[in-house]
Amino acid sequence: MKKLEEYVRSISDFPEEGIIFRDVTTVLQNKDSLKMSIDQMQALLDGVDFDIIVGPESRGFIFGVPIAYNLNKAFVPVRKKGKLPCETIEMEYALEYGTATIEMHKDAILPGQKVVIVDDLIATGGTIEAITKLVESLGGEVVKIIFLMELQGLNGRDKLKGYDVEAVIKYEGK
Repeated sequence: MKKLEEYVRSISDFPEEGIIFRDVTTVLQNKDSLKMSIDQMQALLDGVDFDIIVGPESRGFIFGVPIAYNLNKAFVPVRKKGKLPCETIEMEYALEYGTATIEMHKDAILPGQKVVIVDDLIATGGTIEAITKLVESLGGEVVKIIFLMELQGLNGRDKLKGYDVEAVIKYEGK
């Protein structure tokens, strides 16, 4: 059987010259690699005491929900501004060119609940940093952050200092 990283399609010079785009869709469209990705991410949570998994749209949903289901935990979605129907809290964060805003329901996390954040990729770390602030503003405690892939050359972990961060696959470059 192939190693998980062999299922990730790498596309040179996308979205711009000098960038290698790591395409997660090839992991998702193969039953073996999809199972391997969920299993290996879930294994990063062995021995972790937590109550809730939080994941940003859309790939945080793809990986977070099956892990939450397998471990009998709740799942809380983090969405782009204007997509959630009830009262929300929001956080703006910087993008390469501009800003974005994410939201979660104000009643999604109770004070003292232990939270794991799940997403497919850590690049610059801005989205996940914003999610940690949302969780903590509701009184939750981020006990672990897990990713399928990490682009180490973009130094996303720098924005997540003080948190337990792990990734299944690590790429040295951008």
